[in-house]
Amino acid sequence: MERTLSLIKPDGVQKKLTGEIIKRFENEGITIVAMKKVHLTQKQAEGFYAVHRERPFFNSLTKFMTSGPIIAMVLEGENVIAKNRKLMGATNYKEAEEGTIRREFATDIEKNVVHGSDAPETAAFEIAYFFNNLEITG
Repeated sequence: MERTLSLIKPDGVQKKLTGEIIKRFENEGITIVAMKKVHLTQKQAEGFYAVHRERPFFNSLTKFMTSGPIIAMVLEGENVIAKNRKLMGATNYKEAEEGTIRREFATDIEKNVVHGSDAPETAAFEIAYFFNNLEITG
């Protein structure tokens, strides 16, 4: 079994898409083994996105990610990283496939409703950023 981190970003929480997104995970046989609602500080957002620190979008991304609460989840299942990324769709919602979360709900390349880990190593770092072992069941 593989695990990955999934975030519903502030725009997704504000649009009340949490239930719809969870339903899509469950319909694909993905299990949620941890979940919490958090409101990131600027420092926490900068730490999470540190890999992008030198990119031109870093400041606007971290500002956006602190603009409201997010839902952080640990997803578990076979090939869950790839499954989650397929459900999310391309980062640029205009390039995302029909029926994906980003194609249906995103309004901007940054305000694209969800985040998901892109590899097992990234998932391990990202899960540990939000959750300790006692918070993960399954």
